Amino acid sequence: MTPPPAAAARLDSAPIPFPEKKSVARKVPARADRPFKGIALVLASTIFLGASDVTAKYLSATLPSIEITWIRFLVFALIMTPAMMPGSPLFAMQTNRLGLHMLRGLTILGSSLFFISGLRFLPIAEASATGFVAPLFVTALSIIFLSEKVGLRRWIATGVGLIGVLIILRPGTGAFHPAAFFPLVSALAWACTLIITRMMSGTERAITVMAYSSIVGVCILSALVPFVWVTPTWHDIALGIFIGIASTAGQWIVVLAFRYADASVLAPFSYTQLLWVSVLGFFIFGEVPDAYTITGAAFIVASGLYTAHRERVRQSQLLAVPGEPSPNA
Repeated sequence: MTPPPAAAARLDSAPIPFPEKKSVARKVPARADRPFKGIALVLASTIFLGASDVTAKYLSATLPSIEITWIRFLVFALIMTPAMMPGSPLFAMQTNRLGLHMLRGLTILGSSLFFISGLRFLPIAEASATGFVAPLFVTALSIIFLSEKVGLRRWIATGVGLIGVLIILRPGTGAFHPAAFFPLVSALAWACTLIITRMMSGTERAITVMAYSSIVGVCILSALVPFVWVTPTWHDIALGIFIGIASTAGQWIVVLAFRYADASVLAPFSYTQLLWVSVLGFFIFGEVPDAYTITGAAFIVASGLYTAHRERVRQSQLLAVPGEPSPNA
């Protein structure tokens, strides 16, 4: 899945104290208050991420989902190769949290695989809008894994977002497609990815996290892809490479964006990804979002924006608590 950028970086950049872990001394990029630059970067990231999703849907007509995801992770791993080579200035494989890296690799792989599987059967706008419920799952998971307290207002926002999902999917009607569960499972897997990322915040650099995720993904998929292999054409290979480059570039641009502005400032602009996939879906696949998809997406976006606002309030309260610096701050 290509996740909501604001959700990804919001949790990745949150400074969460973990007393049992000693802070690792390392240089991190300085934070600069340049919101317009951050907004421009987020807008650029949504173009890359939206184009990656649309291309994956186009390619799903000729290649199995596992093979598309394998190509994506293979390109991802090749891009991250300098971080894996000892002696390289970018070498970043040192870690004391290997287990969490492996688990994060599994969850991000699951998110991508389930989302691409859903694209084969669902309109791109519907799948993307459903995928934006990941922050709502994070709200629930943060209680279990991060021992956070969630107030009534955030629960109400979560409920509003879930109503949006029901409006889009319309379970129990003839419009419901069983494949609609794929982007939901993808969103849940991405929420787990964000929780794990947050657990590693302050001790792991972004390049280290990305390198391990690429290794886990490409190793698992390399074992699975022979069972579903369809020989791709050169055209398919080119599109697969584009998916890998676009998704990796989009995620990295998100990391850069959150060095210049807070999540609450950037969150509204991350939802322009829905606009790009809808426009591209219309021109490439002739898909026009129906009233249910538009209405449900509005509920999900409103819920996500309020959740981002409450996250800003929560972070402002944490400023009074000494914590480890974020690797992406």
